Amino acid sequence: MGSIIDGRVAASAIKEEIKTFVEKAKLEKGRIPCLATVLVGNDGGSIYYVNNQKKLCDELGVENRHVILDETIAEEELLEVVHSLNNDETVDGVIIQLPLPKHIDEKKITSSLNYKKDVDGLTDINLGKFYKGEDCFVPCTPQSILHLIKTTGVKLQGKHAVVVGRSNIVGKPAAQLLLNENCTVTICHSKTEELKKVCSSADILICALGKPEFITEEYIKEAAVVIDVGTSRLNGKMKGDVLFEEAIKKASFITPVPGGVGAVTTVMLIKNTCEAMKKNVY
Repeated sequence: MGSIIDGRVAASAIKEEIKTFVEKAKLEKGRIPCLATVLVGNDGGSIYYVNNQKKLCDELGVENRHVILDETIAEEELLEVVHSLNNDETVDGVIIQLPLPKHIDEKKITSSLNYKKDVDGLTDINLGKFYKGEDCFVPCTPQSILHLIKTTGVKLQGKHAVVVGRSNIVGKPAAQLLLNENCTVTICHSKTEELKKVCSSADILICALGKPEFITEEYIKEAAVVIDVGTSRLNGKMKGDVLFEEAIKKASFITPVPGGVGAVTTVMLIKNTCEAMKKNVY
């Protein structure tokens, strides 16, 4: 029977770091870190995430400015909003909540953000720096994945890590972070042959495919570390990509859903905002 990696416990330690920095910023700079959140339209998932940001910022003493825009806003108007935030010296970090409405070019908007304020690591500059191994902001979900793995004490060097999912915001950057830790990494996707066989060879299995309870015990190597990034509604309950009740019998460590990766991701966003203030103001 495996051990549960409690994301809430991991998040608590990071929260204490943030609180310490906020108090220091108040004393030394006379202000607190500020995260600006741009929300276009009324996507339910985005609203839920933005509300969580606000709640957590209030808890940690960080300012959170909400810029809520109508779904019909023109692309040029949205660009003006982003440029305004880029030039606002009192704003340390900016997150543009995705997805954006279909008439807006997401890449164009995210690329227009000042990379020094891009606390979710979505700009071309930050992504380029990331894959070149330079100092930058790392996307928050992959950053949370690596942090949770490290809390287990498992040594990463030389381990075979399998990432199921190749999205630009989770799968690919998670794979790169594991490469940086000297893992041997395999990325799987919808066209991968013998997926079960590949997954069952993994010492570390990252599941980010968006199919509730798809990964059963047959996909899991004995004593593997299993990180479940999935969040789907199934019969009115939040479920991950992993069938938890089966997987925990074989895994050495496993994240639950909810209470795993998601519990750390928003905290990482706020931590990155503090880092942005530190880099740009101190």
